[in-house]
Amino acid sequence: MNKHIWKSAAAMALVSAMAAGCSNGGTSSTASSAAGDASSTAASTTSAASSAAAGTPTGDVVKIGLNFELSGNVADYGTKELNGAKIAINQFNAREDKPFTVEGVEIDDKGEPAESINAIQKLIEQDGVVGVVGPATSASSIATYEFATTSQVPVISPSATQVDAMMKQDGTPYEYAWRICFEDSYQGKGMADYAYNELGLRKVAVINEVSDYGNGLAKAFSDEFKSLGGEVVDETQYQSGDKDFASFITKLKDKDFDGIYVGGYYNEAAQIVKAAQADGIDKPIIGADGFDSKDFIDQIGADAANNIYYTTAYTAIDPSDELKTFIDDYKAEYGDEPSMFAALSYDATNLLLSNLEATGETGAALNEAIKKADFSGITGSFSFDESNHTPIKSVLVVELVDGVQSNVKEVKAE
Repeated sequence: MNKHIWKSAAAMALVSAMAAGCSNGGTSSTASSAAGDASSTAASTTSAASSAAAGTPTGDVVKIGLNFELSGNVADYGTKELNGAKIAINQFNAREDKPFTVEGVEIDDKGEPAESINAIQKLIEQDGVVGVVGPATSASSIATYEFATTSQVPVISPSATQVDAMMKQDGTPYEYAWRICFEDSYQGKGMADYAYNELGLRKVAVINEVSDYGNGLAKAFSDEFKSLGGEVVDETQYQSGDKDFASFITKLKDKDFDGIYVGGYYNEAAQIVKAAQADGIDKPIIGADGFDSKDFIDQIGADAANNIYYTTAYTAIDPSDELKTFIDDYKAEYGDEPSMFAALSYDATNLLLSNLEATGETGAALNEAIKKADFSGITGSFSFDESNHTPIKSVLVVELVDGVQSNVKEVKAE
């Protein structure tokens, strides 16, 4: 089965159509408003599938997969990333000069790697997408890479930060898998440098989730902090879903420490912050991009969300014109401020769309264009390190002041 929209003669026909400007593409509405033409869309989709199998042009609608955690423990991340991707699609479809119309095919992987495998198979085999954005978390993202590579369909992960997430067991990267975020080893080291040099911390307690994400963060932070001359006075782990951190806080009372590093996601991190504050601990609490969620602030309470620092790939402090447009469009659509996860997904989607537009190709040709991309987005400008399919970019550290990101600092870990 041919899973690509444009190949050989079909590609030439599409490129010609791009040069001339597709009349349907110039007047089509966004993917969300296309629901009103459901019957004609269904008919054209059926026709497109049979045309693709025959190797003939399929028209001016291009499908991309949006595979995110829309339910489960990390649904806030996935929902925000879906929203960011849809803003990118809406902006693309609103252009008068667009060469084709984009349809985002949404699917919920429920935050489970097994579900994510099912999702990628459906998106490619049944829906005929030419590229996939998502998921948000590392384990669910990694689960898709083998099938995507075998199918020659690029998958771009906005936030799969796990160390060596893009690598196969033989030490080479999955050919069709990319991420636009830094990896945990980099953000862990970056926070260690910030904690030691900017906050002046010398003795820290480390607590992390038992997962590749949490373990990777904790190791990278601890190794770097100790190499700088700091001391890790306690190391504790917890399971995803834990809510009671009283024993951890009780243990800290007998320790000499001046900060707590948390390697994990927003739900448990919020409970750790609340438990520490309830027991009168006023030391800085520092962490990773797993803190970057409105739910994290809501659970703590904005007035209490102080003396908290975390690494991130995005901040709305001193925004560029492009970022202002994204924020305005996002707030108009969803009535809320975009998070780092929304911004990363917006960039990931634009990376895919810009290379689709530039090449008029799918499969190997599209993937090669992504590999060589020199991309500038709202989360930074970057090219890919081809040895690990990870962008070369800086990490940001932000301080929360009454729940608001403040005092951003760019950190480059060596």
